[in-house]
Amino acid sequence: MARQIAELSHETGRQIALLITREGTVAMVVVGTAREIYLETLPPSRSGSRSLRGLRMVHTHLLGEALSQDDLNDLALLRLDAMVAILVNRSSGLPEKLCVATIDPDPEAASPWIVDPPRPVGPEAYDSSGRVEALEDELARSLSDATKHTTGQERGLLVSVSTASISDQEDALAELSELARSADVDVLGVVRQRVARYHPTTLMSIDRLKSLLIHALKLHATLIIFEQELSPNQVRKIAEMTELKVIDRTQLILDIFARRAHSRDGKLQVELAQLKYLLPRLFERSTALSRLTGGIGGRGPGETRLEEDRRRVRDRIASLGAKLRHLEVERAGRKSRRREAAIPVVSLVGYTNVGKSTLLNRLTKSEVLVEDKMFATLDPTSRRLRFPREREIILTDTVGFIRDLPADLRRAFMATFDELRDADLIVHVADGSHPQCELMIERVTEILREMELDRIPTLLLFNKSDRLDAGTRETLSLRHPEGVFVSAMDPATLRPLEEILQRRLFERPLTSLADGSP
Repeated sequence: MARQIAELSHETGRQIALLITREGTVAMVVVGTAREIYLETLPPSRSGSRSLRGLRMVHTHLLGEALSQDDLNDLALLRLDAMVAILVNRSSGLPEKLCVATIDPDPEAASPWIVDPPRPVGPEAYDSSGRVEALEDELARSLSDATKHTTGQERGLLVSVSTASISDQEDALAELSELARSADVDVLGVVRQRVARYHPTTLMSIDRLKSLLIHALKLHATLIIFEQELSPNQVRKIAEMTELKVIDRTQLILDIFARRAHSRDGKLQVELAQLKYLLPRLFERSTALSRLTGGIGGRGPGETRLEEDRRRVRDRIASLGAKLRHLEVERAGRKSRRREAAIPVVSLVGYTNVGKSTLLNRLTKSEVLVEDKMFATLDPTSRRLRFPREREIILTDTVGFIRDLPADLRRAFMATFDELRDADLIVHVADGSHPQCELMIERVTEILREMELDRIPTLLLFNKSDRLDAGTRETLSLRHPEGVFVSAMDPATLRPLEEILQRRLFERPLTSLADGSP
């Protein structure tokens, strides 16, 4: 066989590749150019994406070169049993040597492949009996060891390709890590790259992306999460290069929202945001794929089916919009009845996971879900808070803010933010113990300003004060003299807060409180 394809390759001046099954059947013959092989598709994988594909690629090299970096990349990315190059003599056209590489099952190894020294072509040049089975056993054992101490359904690798400063990039990655944890993703590692400008189709360079994907496969990752929002074209190009799931920060937030929305309004809002995100990302998979991307993800629907999917999504978006408008009418009725009762409304706002729900529970003796995760609670929650002398207010917990909240999500949750527009007082809750507390305060303040809510009187509340050292507390007091320090876990610190709320809402005109003083 080696002699046949070597002679044919020499005669045509083109590389020839055979894809051979473990049973020895030639599943596909491909003719390439003088320097590379180009595949439209690959035969279906014999098993799941976590094991080898059950195919080895045997192809000719006309210039006497050993296995190239592209060959080795393809070996790892396509999970081939082996990559074999037959070196063809340039004058005689006969096979001279054989180069063989297989995947290295050790995730700690310096490179993800094992390259054997070139050997003469002969009947015993490549004996695969037992070698592939042993390799697959080692890969299964490596995967078992890697997943033994993980709890999440997904094993993710976080990626940031940024033009920003190193400190901004680190802050963004820290927040992405918290979002991943909130989505029950086991974070295996972080990959950082700073670039002068983004690659238009793959965000990072093709070579860098291949290296990233191979690294993810070595770690047995099932998911790659990009901190930057990916365009529909970038999602398509990256997805074509790997069998791993690839999402961006927006899609991760959408997934968290979908898990946490429980009210009818919230579920409709989330579905609407998901469909708006999905619509431009529906595409027909190309049938002209390189060797690297051949067949991964399977063939997509035809053009007719694609248009049908898009039409269904657009129809569903219109239907959801009508339902949400109906719910807006119902909300308006509730607001009107509340105004007639002349009950003051206080809204808790702040960065996600600063303790707003815990504070609501402690003040109103409620049992709203509380978790140490971003967006643990999503639906707006209102409870009555009673004061002495038959006074009461409505305390509302809203969805937490976050840096660069995607536009569709912000629009989708305007219902939540509408609660803020009717507030008599906004309590801006900040996590005083967080190292980025000042930055979070700025971001929330900026969002309130963008939504034209800065006209409403605001009280700045530093939560988790029990975690503050004396120096940090003094610094925050000097920078924000109007701030109030509390700990939702310490009822003694909440009594002064209740007195401040009474004084602001009942004993002094609200219009005089715009300066924010207690």
